[in-house]
Amino acid sequence: MHVNRLKISILIMALVGFSSAASRAQQLDPELKELISKGLHKSHSVQIYKMEAEQAQVDQKLAKSTFLPHVTVNGSYTRLNDDITFDQNTQNLLVATQKLLIKEAAGIPFHAPFPENIPLTEIANLQDKNILKSSVDVDWVLFSGMQATNALKASKHQEASLNYLGKAEEDKLALQIIETYDKLALVHASRQVITTSEKFLNEQAHYVNKAIKNGLATPLSRQKIELAQQQLASKELEFRQNTTLLIEVLQQLTGESRTNLAQIEPRLYAPSPVVQSDLEKRHEIKALEEAERATQYKAKMEKSSFIPKVALQGHYEFLEENLSLLEPKWYVGVGVKWNLFDGNRARLKSQKSNIESRKYRAKINQAEEMIELSVVQAQLNYESALQNTQIAQKEIDLAQATYDMVDKQHKNNLASINEVLDALTDLEKANFKLQETYFHQRRAMTELLHAKGNLTSFYN
Repeated sequence: MHVNRLKISILIMALVGFSSAASRAQQLDPELKELISKGLHKSHSVQIYKMEAEQAQVDQKLAKSTFLPHVTVNGSYTRLNDDITFDQNTQNLLVATQKLLIKEAAGIPFHAPFPENIPLTEIANLQDKNILKSSVDVDWVLFSGMQATNALKASKHQEASLNYLGKAEEDKLALQIIETYDKLALVHASRQVITTSEKFLNEQAHYVNKAIKNGLATPLSRQKIELAQQQLASKELEFRQNTTLLIEVLQQLTGESRTNLAQIEPRLYAPSPVVQSDLEKRHEIKALEEAERATQYKAKMEKSSFIPKVALQGHYEFLEENLSLLEPKWYVGVGVKWNLFDGNRARLKSQKSNIESRKYRAKINQAEEMIELSVVQAQLNYESALQNTQIAQKEIDLAQATYDMVDKQHKNNLASINEVLDALTDLEKANFKLQETYFHQRRAMTELLHAKGNLTSFYN
């Protein structure tokens, strides 16, 4: 019997020793890092931020496309009710002028009649009634009055803001996965405590049954042990239920199959002490700062609507025969557009964007104050967690020594079975409390890293 107790004690010490070695070797289990990676790829919130950042990239391309020529090919057919011609007096004048020119060229006297054998050219219509046109137009903005340039800069800062918001969402998701994974490890730790307690109770049941046969104990002692075994079975059921629930949560967060999640055996261990590091700027602050810059450039974009714009325009007709006598075949021109007064719309829009920028600055100040407080709180929580871990380890030593003493007294009829069971319960609680302190210590550590802006490098 003493050999069995020695084996169980060695098992507990080995578990604690393995945990310490693991903490020195790594901060996160490889399977936990893999779960975080899968969770980041699955997260709808993270994907939405990425898609919104892609939209900002498209906005940048739209701003750049302002300076690219816009080429349009046109085609049309029109039928008028009749040809458009000169009035009769104008036609007579044009015919008379044509005759004079011909007589002059042929050397015929001015007052001589016009020869009938010389044909005259018919007067062309101003516009035929059947009009078929095909042309190309070119519109090219040469200077947008800085509107396109400011819009491009605003979109770049908007993209950066969305990327930082996505990283902040990734940190929140990583915290959820780490916490759920550690809860599952805590449940598995409770299973180890249950297994250890079961071995203790089986040992006590064997001893009590032997004592009853020898008249050294009553059946009441056996009933008390059986009650304790039933209570242990209830804890076993609670373990299975908690395991199922946590696996469901992990499956939802990461998309990993339930079968694979059921096979992992996470363990709790005391993480390595957090190295004191400088406070890094949080992703949330960076996102707000980029959004502030975006609104500032948006305000400049609205204000620059009063700067003159310069554009080039060109036109070319493919079907020359369908043009009227007054239409050119092609033309090229440069124009200037200067908005002198638009009813104060641009000024008011710029004013609105400036107010939005000041709102972001107020949010930045508020967030920095909250982060500063959260760092202090997280540091205090972490120090408390370290202290509680040390206390829990001493409680295990005390509970183990107490149980060994009471068990020895019971075998010498110096202690009751109730005292043995109470000592066993205290040992169970002490072992499980140590695992709980590991859980809270890791929780406090990740919260401290998150508060300081160092969490991303922890799980990447």
